[in-house]
Amino acid sequence: MRGRLFLLSLEGFKMLHKYELNGYRIAIDTNSGAVHVLDKLAYDLLDYASFEMGKEAPEEAYQLGSREDVDVCWSELGELRDRGELFCPDDKRLSSFRTASAPVKSMCLLIAHDCNMKCEYCFADEGCYGGKRNWLPEETAKAAIDFLIEKSGSRHNLEVDFFGGEPLLNFGVVKSTVEYARSLEQKHNKNFRFTITTNGVLLDDDNIEFINREMSNVVMSLDGRKEIHDRIRTKKDGSGTYDAIVPKFQKLVSQRENNAEGKRDYYLRGTFTRHNLDFSNDVFHIAGLGVDQISVEPVVAPDSAPYSLRKEDLPRIFTEYETLAKRIVEDRKNGGYFNFFHFMIDLEGGPCAIKRVKGCGCGNEYVAVAANGDIYPCHQFVGVAGKKMGNVLDGSFDQGMKSEFAKADIFAKTDCQNCWAKFYCSGGCNANNFLYRGDILKPYEISCEMERKRVECAVMIKAALADEEKENDGGKDAV
Repeated sequence: MRGRLFLLSLEGFKMLHKYELNGYRIAIDTNSGAVHVLDKLAYDLLDYASFEMGKEAPEEAYQLGSREDVDVCWSELGELRDRGELFCPDDKRLSSFRTASAPVKSMCLLIAHDCNMKCEYCFADEGCYGGKRNWLPEETAKAAIDFLIEKSGSRHNLEVDFFGGEPLLNFGVVKSTVEYARSLEQKHNKNFRFTITTNGVLLDDDNIEFINREMSNVVMSLDGRKEIHDRIRTKKDGSGTYDAIVPKFQKLVSQRENNAEGKRDYYLRGTFTRHNLDFSNDVFHIAGLGVDQISVEPVVAPDSAPYSLRKEDLPRIFTEYETLAKRIVEDRKNGGYFNFFHFMIDLEGGPCAIKRVKGCGCGNEYVAVAANGDIYPCHQFVGVAGKKMGNVLDGSFDQGMKSEFAKADIFAKTDCQNCWAKFYCSGGCNANNFLYRGDILKPYEISCEMERKRVECAVMIKAALADEEKENDGGKDAV
């Protein structure tokens, strides 16, 4: 058989995507999720194949090689088709996940509608979300935990993300909320996993110790090189923050990675804009700081913003993603390592079918709670007119809106139906769809283009590392 095969447990339409990257010829079968790494003949011969392919290749296909080689390759492609790993038909069973409303399992707590920074691209309007600056009271935080326990049904693992603005401004409530939630775990058979997202300005030894003890994950904000970071992520007086926060982040990461109980999750999250379309250099810079869990993501901003990304920027962005992917392959082959979150992909198992159909669970399994107790589908919807779902203080919760978001799956997003990558992104971020196109069901094409490129890069990385594993294993096929 030509090439190697990676299997995913998913099926869809009769769609196939093939591309070449970094010397690899790859075909992705959308419906089965199978990924094939091919030689040139098999790759070219796919242009003549289809679900209805017969036992013999079309006569014009024999221009690709000798008749014997074409016949053998055509037969192998047919075997893949027969096994459901190529040109796989739609599996209607996935539709059973379409309208299922699920218990709430994750919550974003907006600890502070306030911030000690003034980032130019902040979607949250410097943390106040278009309203007044205020902090989440302790009693409201406790009511939010009670709400999550009540609405989580039989789910055991629950997740709470302390967000802002800047949550360290109201760190006392972070501590009391963790303590309160922990006190209810045994009584309700729950296990809380906490995350905190911080700009790092207020980090000190005390809160680093608490964070590294109690938080399952930590998200730290740094855009990359000093000149890039300090251009947009500034203090109120316009001065940069890079020099103040980097040593603190390095200290937190070092302690987190050398924890006596084992390495704990974290990642350093940056944003790239039109100001740094060479963002691969920012990723490399962050890696050079001793940080190996990195996410540098495209800015979310109105088209009118001078730093927003435009269609004409896509070729440069694609080049940057390819540069990153090739560097990851090179580093790992040479014993180095950093993880770029947009390239995280599991080809052997992958996310469950529900996640592939529904995505992040925004407004259904995941909600955000503002400082006044108002409930929204996620943190990016906070303060958006018409998107309030209820309030944890009065017990209200709009089940109709919850059902609306539960139905916002890949099958409801008509623009996605002919996209080969649809089961990797589930139709994109609902909040971004709403921002750019005014409808959670309508994905933004620039975001789609970037996602497709990221998937191509991620799959190529898997192929390259499988090659390396095969060589190290004496030539055996690696999966």
